[in-house]
Amino acid sequence: PRRQTPARAARSRATPRLDLGVAVMEYVEQADEFIGTNILPIFRTQKQKSVFPAITRESITRDADTKRAARGNYNRDGFSAKDKSYNCEEHGLEGALDDSERSMYASDFDAELVTVKITTRRVLQAQEKRIADRLFDTSRFTGSALYTDVSANPWDNAASAVIDQIRTAKAKVRANCGMLPNALILSSTNIERLKGNTQIVDAIKYTARATDQELRNALADLFGLKYILEGKAIRNTAKEGKSFSGADIWNDDYALVALVVENGQDLSQPGIGRTFLWESDSPENAVVEQYRAEEIRSDVFRVRQHVDELVVDEYFGHLLKVDA
Repeated sequence: PRRQTPARAARSRATPRLDLGVAVMEYVEQADEFIGTNILPIFRTQKQKSVFPAITRESITRDADTKRAARGNYNRDGFSAKDKSYNCEEHGLEGALDDSERSMYASDFDAELVTVKITTRRVLQAQEKRIADRLFDTSRFTGSALYTDVSANPWDNAASAVIDQIRTAKAKVRANCGMLPNALILSSTNIERLKGNTQIVDAIKYTARATDQELRNALADLFGLKYILEGKAIRNTAKEGKSFSGADIWNDDYALVALVVENGQDLSQPGIGRTFLWESDSPENAVVEQYRAEEIRSDVFRVRQHVDELVVDEYFGHLLKVDA
């Protein structure tokens, strides 16, 4: 028989750990720090890569002659679609738990669960950054239809006319695709700036109680949006061994007004994009596996995913540069 490579042999020994997977995903959802797959919701596919048709906004919104004369034929029209492609790539990370570490921490905490939690967070943090980089991208969102620089009146200035800026961005999305956006995507830093904005405070001071959830609801109502998606996650930008240097994954120089899909599995719903998940290889967005590495006296916990985070049509969004 063909000899397995070490990597292939290790993979063949891996045993799915659904118990740890469930616990980890509950932990991440409770933490409520990642928003990427809310913006680009998951579409489960049986194919690792493929082409799918996207019905164009030009086709949907084009004028048609609907008048019919007596005994005449009805005018006929059709639609056109553009082929879009996805190509899921594998991402993953392993965390090793040495036998001595398991014994050392046995009376303190569940070392297995902690190892998997940390490893999973790192995998999902990397995914969050990929999505943030795709959406807060001035090389993708270019021209006045897709991008507005309002940094001359930045959001860290309480006197800036933020409401007007967001409403203008909404109007541009509607002009581009014929649909109103439903979400504002921004960092926690910019959420705090909005809470102190004079224009906003004056508009909601009689309608909102001073709780974070009430303020978020009031902001959504004020902007005429359904969702305020706040990127809370922090990444350590320092090199290994250096002191912690935290930064928002979602750059606080930008905010995005967009139409996000509410049902990722329904490709007929228009929106800014999807996360394609090759479920034949990774049935969940974060799959947890375990195998024994006797040469290092450790149990190894692998967390992996096979995905492509795809911006299907940037015209369903408008990017604002809100700080210099």
